[in-house]
Amino acid sequence: MNKLVSYIRHRLTPHQFIILSSIIVGLASGMMALALKFIVHTIYHTFIEDKLERQNPSIIFYPFIGLLLTVLFTVYFLKGNLERGIPNILYEIAKKSGFVKRHKIYSQVITSAITVGFGGSAGLEGPIVVTGAAIGSNIASELHWGYKERVLLLGCGTAAGIAAVFNAPIAGMMFAIEILITDISVASFAPLAIAAACGMLCSTIAFHEELLFTFKLQQKFDYTNIPYYFLLAAFTAFVSLYYAKTVHLIESFFELFGDKRYLKLVVGGLLLTFLIYSTPTLFGEGYAAIKQIAGGKANFLTAGWSSWFHLNKDWTIVVVVLLTMLLKAVATTLTLSSGGNGGNFAPSLFVGAHAGFLFSRVVNLLHIHTLPESNFTMVGMAGVLSGVMYAPLTAIFLIAEITGGYDLMIPLMIVSSISFAVAKHYEPFSMETRKLAAKGKIFTHNRDHNILMQIKLESLIETDIKSIFIDQNLGDLVRIIAQSNRNIFAVTDIENVFVGVITLDNVREMMFQTELYEVIKVKQLMNNAPVVLKITDEMNAVMSQFEKTDAWNLPVVDSEEKYLGFLSKSSVFSHYRSKLTN
Repeated sequence: MNKLVSYIRHRLTPHQFIILSSIIVGLASGMMALALKFIVHTIYHTFIEDKLERQNPSIIFYPFIGLLLTVLFTVYFLKGNLERGIPNILYEIAKKSGFVKRHKIYSQVITSAITVGFGGSAGLEGPIVVTGAAIGSNIASELHWGYKERVLLLGCGTAAGIAAVFNAPIAGMMFAIEILITDISVASFAPLAIAAACGMLCSTIAFHEELLFTFKLQQKFDYTNIPYYFLLAAFTAFVSLYYAKTVHLIESFFELFGDKRYLKLVVGGLLLTFLIYSTPTLFGEGYAAIKQIAGGKANFLTAGWSSWFHLNKDWTIVVVVLLTMLLKAVATTLTLSSGGNGGNFAPSLFVGAHAGFLFSRVVNLLHIHTLPESNFTMVGMAGVLSGVMYAPLTAIFLIAEITGGYDLMIPLMIVSSISFAVAKHYEPFSMETRKLAAKGKIFTHNRDHNILMQIKLESLIETDIKSIFIDQNLGDLVRIIAQSNRNIFAVTDIENVFVGVITLDNVREMMFQTELYEVIKVKQLMNNAPVVLKITDEMNAVMSQFEKTDAWNLPVVDSEEKYLGFLSKSSVFSHYRSKLTN
């Protein structure tokens, strides 16, 4: 294998070889995405479909069964470490140079297929992204690519996966650019485009049209509706904030259980069962419900609810849509917090579709204006996806592509951009990256920051800077200076706790006055360090301290304040430059 790779690499230019690599990654990721969808459909048709058609009440327990199987697989095959979600990939790019564990190629497929296939209220796009990233990262490693190309191929894998699921290559590219790849260049577009095209090719060959998430516009864009699209944008922005807040609150509740995995399963699984029993459209990804709503067939929602509300049929639909929209975030978070695997991409589209339909239906029922409910349903999906994922370009092109054209481009741009801007104003970080931000591990679109995140402080500590006890005298210091080639020295107490610094400039004039050797003590010569670094400090915070103090060397201590060595700004710059060229 290595000989073949070496032979091909020497026969091709670097650009040609990265294109070939992107084709391999695109095809592999596209096939894995299709395999995941196929497994989910197989589970559905084998265990679920017949019971749904016969309205068998046992169907409400299937999501719990899926969660149980997922937890058991995680415990016994993955040793309790599922590592799901897009934030995990962002962290591995920022902190682990884009190396993604090989088992994620298959573990994400298996666990998410079980969870969602049995009715868990989550999406498959998150696991597809992780799977594609793992494929890209591991193929890059096999082909001996460096950091820059490895991250690019990681992005190619995610682009191909999204393109395969939605038959939307441009949306796949935009997702990789907005969410994962921070340092995009013109040269990067070709590999991403080719990988996404390969993912779409897999989808076109393998999937029938009814298996794809597609729509046909029922009404053309009408410019007189533009003011209502602005109002829809504001509405979807606050729906997005509600979604993110709900997720955060429920996750915080489950964190109280600590490592009690099976307790989480029981509590979350039973709550999810109750929700699905009361609101059946929360079952699974929810794409079937979106298609019916967007296709003008929302009357199915009133089944089982008519006796609950003393309203006419039209307003009953409005109330049910509102409740379903609000409960979807709860159902999805219960699914994931209970031990299931999935993502928030599909639930965001689900909530967005309900938000767009709700807005347009209320306007129509109040006879304020006549709005095309189908169009507003689809544009609402883009609004909430932008506000939840902070990926407006992905949302715009995704809805444009799955509707088969760009007739809705203007309202899509209005709603997606405004929803994103409003949500970001109230919450600087997306729902997916909020926890990383809270821990100081946020992955950003600032390349300098990301490179610094990869540098470990402990690997740069200079231990050749000698220390002296605070109770020693000038004579002892002079003897230490004679044995050192540095011009800075640490001062510690008898237990090696750092207390200050001495520079050569502090003692240069006294060094030859031998009569002072026994008179002057070290404590009289030392100064406080401008800043003392902790071994656990992140490198971006360290560089901020260098800038604030204008220092070139700063002491480093452990958690007990014991002296470890010094960190030099020049060594950080040198390490940064080496990372930059890799």
